[in-house]
Amino acid sequence: MASLPEGLLDAGVWFRVEAAGTAAAVRRAAERLATELGMPPARIADLSIVATETASNLVKHADEGTLLLRAARVPGRAGVEILALDRGPGMTDITRSIGDGHSTAGTLGIGLGAIVRQSSWSDLHSVPGRGTVMAVQIWAGPPPPPSWAAGITRPLTGEPVSGDGFAVREAEGRRQVLVCDGLGHGRLAHAAMQEALRVFESTPAAPPAAVVEALHRKMGHTRGAAVAVAELDPDAGLVRYAGLGNIAGTVLHPDGSRRGMVSLPGIAGHQRRQIREYDYPLPAHGVVLMHSDGIVDRWKVADYPGLLSHSPQVIAATVLRDAGTRRDDAGVAVARLP
Repeated sequence: MASLPEGLLDAGVWFRVEAAGTAAAVRRAAERLATELGMPPARIADLSIVATETASNLVKHADEGTLLLRAARVPGRAGVEILALDRGPGMTDITRSIGDGHSTAGTLGIGLGAIVRQSSWSDLHSVPGRGTVMAVQIWAGPPPPPSWAAGITRPLTGEPVSGDGFAVREAEGRRQVLVCDGLGHGRLAHAAMQEALRVFESTPAAPPAAVVEALHRKMGHTRGAAVAVAELDPDAGLVRYAGLGNIAGTVLHPDGSRRGMVSLPGIAGHQRRQIREYDYPLPAHGVVLMHSDGIVDRWKVADYPGLLSHSPQVIAATVLRDAGTRRDDAGVAVARLP
């Protein structure tokens, strides 16, 4: 079996889905990833159907369709996740579109229904005229509980790896999310990002400011990165936030309003004046969104009815699709109270 493309087991592999032949490439990559993860043959067969139908739907119905294939992990287990993004035409009735027999392309109309049935978990959000984002996961055995935080990254066009990254951890009751942007782009930026993730995951449980301080101390041998750590505290109804450099953090409220969070100037590993932690109210159905400067702040929650009720994966992918730039690495992470 051929070796997996670089990054397939961690950040994943992106496909531009414009021609019918792409579906076969997506299917082959999905099968290889599932085999590497040790999934049983029966679930690999189900995954083959899901991967093929997802890519085929993008070819038949979508404009500017893209697909991300990556591993999904929880302690002791791994599955496969597929994220499909497109810019139109969107769906006016999602329930009807999922039902077998409904088609807008002169086919039998079984694609979307088959995807949902064969998947362990799925989520879909669509806005007519803007497009659709769908996330699906395939696991061996029962699926784990839905994630309270997730993210998505995409490299600069032409680069094989991204300098942007994210990580999620629960340590001694602390629910924390890291977003980092390695300085520049390419392999050296990717190496800095990977070191930031390693330090974040190995640092003992501590408030966000202390975690950012640890990142700064231990990244001096890299080219450095912008970093930010958010901690969601459901008991206090707060998000605690500390950042160095150009990582944007926002609390999105259910009514469509938003509150920006403060990151201070600096480069983790190289220069900082101070590291400070700030507290912000987090409403019961609020969402914390963090992103690198590869995402431009030109989108409005009001343009996406119902989006904040969806999974972190779908929210993050929607923002990346509509606000991500191709001239830089781009990364988004989303968290919400479970």
